[in-house]
Amino acid sequence: MAALHTKLLCLLPLLFIINCINAQLVHFPQFPVPFGNPFHVPDRLWGHHHGAAWGDPDAAVGGDPEAAAVGGDPDATAAEAGLINVAKPGNAPDMIPKADNKPNPVKAVVDAPAQPDFPTQYLGAWEVVKLDAGVSAMHLNLLPNNKLMMYDASAFHISNIKLPRGECLPFKDDKGVQQTDCWSHGVEYDVETNDVRPLKITTDPWCSSGGLTADGNFISTGGWMDGTRSVRYFDLCKNCDYRDLPNALAEPRWYATQVTLPDGRFFLAGGRKSYSFEYVPPEGQVNKQAIFFPLLDETTDLDENNLYPFVHLSTDGNLFILANSRSVLLSTQTNTVIKEFPVLKGGSRNYPASGMSALLPIDLSVPNNAPLIPAEVIVCGGAKPEAYGLAGKGNFLPALQDCGRLRITDPNPQWATELMPSGRVMGDMLNLPTGDLLIINGAQQGASAWFLAEQPNFTPVVYSPNNKAGARFRNLVPTQIARMYHSTAALLPNGKILIAGSNTNPGYDYKAKYPTELRVEHFSPPYLDPALAAHRPAVMAQNSDAKLKYGQPFSLQFQLQDNPVGKADIKVTMYSPPFTTHGYSMNQRLLVLGKNELTEAGPGVYKLQVVAPATNVLAPPGYYLVFVVYRGVPSVGHWVQILN
Repeated sequence: MAALHTKLLCLLPLLFIINCINAQLVHFPQFPVPFGNPFHVPDRLWGHHHGAAWGDPDAAVGGDPEAAAVGGDPDATAAEAGLINVAKPGNAPDMIPKADNKPNPVKAVVDAPAQPDFPTQYLGAWEVVKLDAGVSAMHLNLLPNNKLMMYDASAFHISNIKLPRGECLPFKDDKGVQQTDCWSHGVEYDVETNDVRPLKITTDPWCSSGGLTADGNFISTGGWMDGTRSVRYFDLCKNCDYRDLPNALAEPRWYATQVTLPDGRFFLAGGRKSYSFEYVPPEGQVNKQAIFFPLLDETTDLDENNLYPFVHLSTDGNLFILANSRSVLLSTQTNTVIKEFPVLKGGSRNYPASGMSALLPIDLSVPNNAPLIPAEVIVCGGAKPEAYGLAGKGNFLPALQDCGRLRITDPNPQWATELMPSGRVMGDMLNLPTGDLLIINGAQQGASAWFLAEQPNFTPVVYSPNNKAGARFRNLVPTQIARMYHSTAALLPNGKILIAGSNTNPGYDYKAKYPTELRVEHFSPPYLDPALAAHRPAVMAQNSDAKLKYGQPFSLQFQLQDNPVGKADIKVTMYSPPFTTHGYSMNQRLLVLGKNELTEAGPGVYKLQVVAPATNVLAPPGYYLVFVVYRGVPSVGHWVQILN
């Protein structure tokens, strides 16, 4: 043994000498500790502090991204140890020495053709996250502070959560007798904790419209009775509540649509017996007159079927508006129709026929020399014009099963139709971070209204618009909770879908065939397959830009376990959180952004230069969620603001 000890003592100085002269032995690590175990690499480099960089990508979210990126400044750490990370999917990262002023032995960023999305057979998962939200969520909007605006009608003076501090509001019943309403009809819902805070809404927002201002505050318009001409303001501050201006609008707006314009103003169209549009006035001002809109007058049939018209801001700055089965392009510069599109045949698409509509993703990621960036609308489901009247007599017609796509920027566009796996009325349609769309909620028979629909459609469907026709729809795992009339859905920053509401009854009836629903669910789409977690990027918010300027590059820093990473495998999408009610998500749009340069910022850390949308026509001013999508797997959304 003495002889062995002597040999080891002789070898140790030689090992230190080799280390100090930085011999280029690829598998021989430098020793950060000069007088320690020569085969020891500190725990902070091997794994005790690198969970977010190489293991759980969510570990960086909500924490210190620098600490998550291997114990501090990733560049300083790598330089100190002379190590780079070569993380392989499903394996622990290998540590390979990096010689001073020499090329990396392994390239972390590669310039190669895009690889296909990671395959998955995962069909999603459901989870009830709250048993009682206090109100049935007829209206829903995600706010930039990771809260949800969630509210119902106040007409029936009932909910399941009281106003704070014992407050009650006076009202007169149908007989003129003075009563008090001590219930809250709206809540601020925390998406991170699922806690709710009751709010006070003084005029009735039943079947109203809404959206976010450029500074992230919420504005609600219209409603019923004393709320038909109201504009309500809700600011993003702790313990804030509604400010209500009851007579700000020129005409009643019950079942109207509100859309954000490039200059940040709101366009407001329709409403029961309001065949007109107007622009929401600045706070404190009152509109004196609306602008007559013949399309709404001409498309009103016996059961209306043109309420909550579908309105989308096109890439040319004009508004696409569909009511019933007809659609036009409206200039807000001249307040005139400049084009009428072909009729979408098959049935009616707006309330109470209640189909779904969305803009397909607007692709800014590839050079486009065309004078106009293409914009395409999709409309799915709905009902026959007579469905509402017949359902009132107990005859529930099958919901429409078709979808129509129209490229509204083409000179002479025509509707291209295809069939969903099942018919759907009063469903919801959401853009997903990946560029797919989700179709969810609703019924397979009847129309929108109390008691007028049957056969809940429990099965969500993912729609992949870039697939070949015939291979675009895929059924996902069904829920067990009927989400019928007055149900809503919202995309959350973590990529899950929040599902709430459903009330086919006047008032709150928990024993009806389709009871008033207060439960809140999360649905995890296929991209949240647990088997894909190792490939999920994690945006490092503190090291990423949050204030954008039109047409200017901005920086995103993110962690990703995979290595090497190709720029072509990264997609960046930018999502505008919509106001959702009655099967329509107002102001919803998803943009695929252009990319400049992808570089390695440290072990498992990448910096991507992205190009903001060129103009406010493409992305009206306000808050957006930006997602880094790696081969079909999105990060948690990163909030950004873009202003005029």
